[in-house]
Amino acid sequence: MADILRTLDILDIDAKKNNLKLICAAGRKGLDRVIETRNINRPGLALGGFFDFFSYNCVQVFGRGEYNFIKKYKDDSYFANVREMLKYKIPCCIFSNGDYPADEFLKIADENDVPVLISKLSTSELVSFLFNILSDHFALKTTIHGVLVEIFGIGILILGKSGIGKSETALELIERGHRLIADDSIQLKAMQNKVVIGNGTKVISHHMEIRGVGIINVKNMYGVKAIKNKKRVHLVVELEKWDSTKEYERIGLDDRFYDVLGVKVPYLLIPVMPGRNIPIIIEAASMNHRLKIMGVNTAREFNKTLINFYETEEVKNSYFYRN
Repeated sequence: MADILRTLDILDIDAKKNNLKLICAAGRKGLDRVIETRNINRPGLALGGFFDFFSYNCVQVFGRGEYNFIKKYKDDSYFANVREMLKYKIPCCIFSNGDYPADEFLKIADENDVPVLISKLSTSELVSFLFNILSDHFALKTTIHGVLVEIFGIGILILGKSGIGKSETALELIERGHRLIADDSIQLKAMQNKVVIGNGTKVISHHMEIRGVGIINVKNMYGVKAIKNKKRVHLVVELEKWDSTKEYERIGLDDRFYDVLGVKVPYLLIPVMPGRNIPIIIEAASMNHRLKIMGVNTAREFNKTLINFYETEEVKNSYFYRN
């Protein structure tokens, strides 16, 4: 469950990054109002007096259209819809393009403790930045045990039982020029229920535990080129001790997926046994996944070539085909 997000938190976030370029013009007493959803509403219909299905619990963004609509109000009687709208428990109103609403609007907002914020950004820029902030906050989150690395631009989450060799595999991959995002404790979040982003915790970020050696600092040992703060999870690789009674994937025709916070992520199960170079296998899996992203599925192309070969007249007329 996401932490509570208040309008004041949006201002605090902006104070650190200055993406939204916000100032508070009215309604400061309401800055502790809770934002309940990542959705953003444009209140044009409400300004026109239509309040059915009014999404009052969303952040209200006023673009040039809404601003100019209010600007045409001639006297106090024209602000009846504004008065009605601001009676709702609105988290905040944000005006884009640096436009200040009429003094009467600010007065009504103060009376109802509705925060009115002004941004210098265009409406599209404001909505884009704001949606990213809200999506990040309201994303489903979890923490799992594993290793997250970046190999040839592909984010790979390595899972497996304790002692299977996840950290040792990641260390070899770092030696081979790849990047560590997190070891042991990985924080995952599902962005818009479509992609999964992973990062390490603040305490142990970019540190690794290697049995027999202890804790190592990857950034200090290998430099900043060997680390990254966060990465999208493109592929989940699970390591398990080789089971001779189990049938493992040989061709790769069937796609398998791993459920991470409701997002289906491509999945591979790799058996571990003496003599198998797991880091190189994972490198190959990463490159193969890149090919799939580019539309090249080697297993299916090979299968198609094989079928076409057996359909040729030469093979059909051969002794082995007829028998």
